[in-house]
Amino acid sequence: MEEILETTETRKLYPYQEEAVTKIFNRLVELPPNANILFQLPTGGGKTIIFSEIAKRYISRYGRKVLILTHRIELGRQTSDVLTDAGIVNKVITSDVKQLPQQSHYASFIALVETLNNRLQENDQFLEDIGLVIVDEAHNNSFRKIFHYFNDVNILGVTATPLSSNKKLPLYQTYNELIVGDSISGLIEKGYLCEGQTFSYDVNLSSLRVGNNGEFTVGSHELLYTQAIMQSKLIEAYEEIAKSKKTLIFNAGILTSRAVYETFKTKGYPIRHLDSTFTDRDRTETLEWFRNTKDGILTSVSILTTGFDEPEVESIILNRATKSLTLYHQMIGRGSRVLPNKKKFNIVDLGNNSRRFNLWQYPIDWNHVFTSPHLYLEHRYKDEWDYELVNDYDLPPDIKERFLNSSAESFIVRDRYLMALRKGRKPQVVIEESMDDHFARIKDNASEFDEAMELFNLLQEEMKYRIKQFGKCINATQNHTDWQSQTYLSKLRRRLMNYFAE
Repeated sequence: MEEILETTETRKLYPYQEEAVTKIFNRLVELPPNANILFQLPTGGGKTIIFSEIAKRYISRYGRKVLILTHRIELGRQTSDVLTDAGIVNKVITSDVKQLPQQSHYASFIALVETLNNRLQENDQFLEDIGLVIVDEAHNNSFRKIFHYFNDVNILGVTATPLSSNKKLPLYQTYNELIVGDSISGLIEKGYLCEGQTFSYDVNLSSLRVGNNGEFTVGSHELLYTQAIMQSKLIEAYEEIAKSKKTLIFNAGILTSRAVYETFKTKGYPIRHLDSTFTDRDRTETLEWFRNTKDGILTSVSILTTGFDEPEVESIILNRATKSLTLYHQMIGRGSRVLPNKKKFNIVDLGNNSRRFNLWQYPIDWNHVFTSPHLYLEHRYKDEWDYELVNDYDLPPDIKERFLNSSAESFIVRDRYLMALRKGRKPQVVIEESMDDHFARIKDNASEFDEAMELFNLLQEEMKYRIKQFGKCINATQNHTDWQSQTYLSKLRRRLMNYFAE
């Protein structure tokens, strides 16, 4: 193997990486050809380094070649660099590569799945003597289309989230078993990943629509997140949590990202926008600006979820909602790299994502996700309008007894809000109706002003609850909700005072 394996110094793997390599490779040795393994490790854990080391050991032991599949050219190039550093002579199969006349010179090939599929359709013997196929970002089901060309080889899939991108094609149909690496919390504790601090802002997502792929549609995202009130909420969150920190903002669509760019630019903040329409030159220039700008802000769509690494990122803003656990972890993972002076990073959630999936570092039973994905998805996605929005405040029994002269009719803010919209009335009418309800209940159960004030105090939690509900319905900022609550209490108190003074 001298012609395809170069002599290099053995790279020093972290202990958890060495443990993973040994475990996976030993399992590959035990398995028969055509048996497939899936390996899970969090974003930032060094999956490319791990599978490159496995490739090197496989080539050295068996004298057969390794094929690495990816779905983005950036990932392919990065993988080639890592393989080269490991002493593995490799070839990236791009769209320009039509033939491979000197295959014996290479130990490994890296290919985009679509490109390789085209070549194999033209010639199913395009690649020779492949013994191991490694699939990067294996949750992406686009790879399945070429697996039938490699019937007598082992397939090793690697992913941070062993949950298929297509719920109709679960990963357990492709892979025989799952090997789970260190957890996010474990890597944080050992100092290999930064600790993420999550700051969640309530957002009413009732206007979002779900497409055929099970994800919220880009169009409904654009309609919601380009609104002035959502742009204000974003600015407010940035100024509270991420100001003067290197920040990545993830959006669902290009229109939203451009709106974010204009909003921040108007405020005088250093920001750039990046999307898939950029030329390679413009993309490179934009990323270079971001790397060199200490407090720079980069707003984009999903283009930065894979194949991008900027360790100095201190804040991740999720200016979108997602039903994809994979995307959730990929976005947050862009901020998890450790540096000597960086042990923590901020996660600003403007899409109720942490409520949907739990906190980023929350332990997940990946074996359960792998073997029973439908049960996992069913448990996670029951929502989507908050529980409290379809329920009234439940007064404690002892307080209820103080209002026996009033009807027990529920006051559901969401229902009142939707009714107002259907009748073409202003949303503020909901607040007026709520105040009328509270005024009537206090008036009917109090004989004098002091007693009315006592009842008023007993209902304050319910009042604040309704104001919070209303704030979610109109996507109000926290400052607006606080102002609305203070105004409500003040007006109701004055109204009671006037009534009992008569």
